[in-house]
Amino acid sequence: MPHSVATATLVRTRFARTIPSLSAIEGPTATVGRVTQERERLGWEQFGDASRSLAQAIHDSDYDADIVLAIARGGLLVAGALGYALSIKNLYTMNVEYYTGIDQRLDVPMILPPTPELVDVAGARVLIADDVADTGHTLALVKEFCQGKVAEVRCAVLYEKPRSVVQCEYVWKSTDLWIEFPWSDKPPIADPKGTAAREA
Repeated sequence: MPHSVATATLVRTRFARTIPSLSAIEGPTATVGRVTQERERLGWEQFGDASRSLAQAIHDSDYDADIVLAIARGGLLVAGALGYALSIKNLYTMNVEYYTGIDQRLDVPMILPPTPELVDVAGARVLIADDVADTGHTLALVKEFCQGKVAEVRCAVLYEKPRSVVQCEYVWKSTDLWIEFPWSDKPPIADPKGTAAREA
């Protein structure tokens, strides 16, 4: 039986009590929508602890997901870590383009092909995994994509910002700051595909 919205709220509250960093954010907070020099930094070791804590909260809420749906690219590592911790081998991926740089984004998020074929999963419970719910528009688009195709959808993110239009059921930490993740805190080694052709 699907859990109620009230239950999801309790999960967030209980989770906040079990992870000190969620209720005690260090340093000054930035104005929403304004980029500052202040950054929230996540290291590899801390990512391991954060994803494990996130998985524990999901397990404690009795949400027995059948599928983990990763939002590429940032959600890929989160989904993998949650899949291992929760013993879920059925992982799907959706590629959504929205951010093009620090606080630079398209007008609306776009689902890029190929899209997962959610066939014969009407009774499945899906856990959408991403690194951050910033504006929340990407998560909202993916949740809309799943509507009517599966039994229930919940969202798990490492970080959630106050302006997010989606209130995720599982959040490791809340912040107003721009976040530097260990997988994207350095410039790419290779140029994005098509860059050389455009500059020639």
